[in-house]
Amino acid sequence: MDTYANILLITIPIFLVLIVIEVSYGVWKNDQKHSYMDTISSLSSGFTNLMVDILGLGIIIFSYPFFYERLKIVELEESILLYFLAFVCVDFASYCHHRLKHSINVFWNMHVIHHSSEEFNLACALRQSITNNLGIGILFLIPAALLGVPAKMISILGPLHLFGQFWYHTRHIGKLGWLEYILVTPSQHRVHHAINKEYIDKNLAAIFCIWDRVFGTFQEELDDVPCVYGTLKPVNTWNPILINFQHLSYLIQDAWHTNNIGDKLKIWFMPTGWRPKDIIDKYPRNSVDNVYDQKKYKPNYTFLHKIFVGFHFITLNIVLFIFLNSFADLTIFDKSGYLILIFSTIFSFSSIMDGFKWSVSFEFIRIFIGLIVILLQGDFQLTSNPSMSMFLLSYLIISFILNLLVQKSVPERILQEIS
Repeated sequence: MDTYANILLITIPIFLVLIVIEVSYGVWKNDQKHSYMDTISSLSSGFTNLMVDILGLGIIIFSYPFFYERLKIVELEESILLYFLAFVCVDFASYCHHRLKHSINVFWNMHVIHHSSEEFNLACALRQSITNNLGIGILFLIPAALLGVPAKMISILGPLHLFGQFWYHTRHIGKLGWLEYILVTPSQHRVHHAINKEYIDKNLAAIFCIWDRVFGTFQEELDDVPCVYGTLKPVNTWNPILINFQHLSYLIQDAWHTNNIGDKLKIWFMPTGWRPKDIIDKYPRNSVDNVYDQKKYKPNYTFLHKIFVGFHFITLNIVLFIFLNSFADLTIFDKSGYLILIFSTIFSFSSIMDGFKWSVSFEFIRIFIGLIVILLQGDFQLTSNPSMSMFLLSYLIISFILNLLVQKSVPERILQEIS
């Protein structure tokens, strides 16, 4: 994990710079497709996923070494050819796992956040689930284990494979000629994120589009069918933590309310969107009927609200940099402290911008607890270091002032807009 932390120290600034370049290019071309809060929500989602990944908080049902040691038929020497073979195996496993998420209700919860943005840009590439690491995807790496691909290669190629999916989340790159027959391109991935009936659940490949063409899930972007982005059941929130569990909560509610005993079990393993017949009318869900008449989730914010969110987001970046830079020296207690600070900050400011009545009170409580922790000090890297303690104290004081200013207008005004 120390190596992964060092890689993130390099890749995260690169991603942020590329997002700024994309936004600047959109402004220059007078074709700006970024929403301020949508972008912050996407980047904050990336932070939550990063923290879960780097702290190893996934539920490991099976591990790749488990299959490798028991199933390998051959043991090949390390070579460029073996690395390529391993990359193809990782990409095939990614396609299979991705298709499973789009096909089965319970697995859709692991992926819905990636599709929850109603825009399509580089920032939404970072909308990744915190429930993605349940160990199921490792089953699709059994072909790699049979071929004797070492676990070390999988651990190296896994992050590279993920980072390689960032660049094609953009509207600004058109079709790429002959590359459209080999690689997943921006044009193909725009189709994947679209909710038009012509495009839904298509183009599931990650790097090589050959899987979609072979298994019948390929769809070209059509000139006369403009892509409409989002989900058929809009999430209507900026809070990435809530989005991560929204679909799961719907499944639990439906399983509870249905009177059919079989449907209580069946709902989890049916195709995405399936609901028991006896609750469809009784407990309706908000859905998009006409994609071309889509009403995007866009509360009306003032400049003060943008300052409020921007302040918290900049602070998050500083905290994340400190966390990654000192990762190797941190105890599990320290790492947990960073996790709580980052998650609570994201949950708090995004809830305020959603207009939840309890959100401002939650922020005041969060600030109060933070001040108590700083005053108590203790054997805790976040507060025992004088410089870090002063930084956090300043952050909490400014947060208190901003929360006082924002509370006068945000909840009621935004709730009216949402309703």
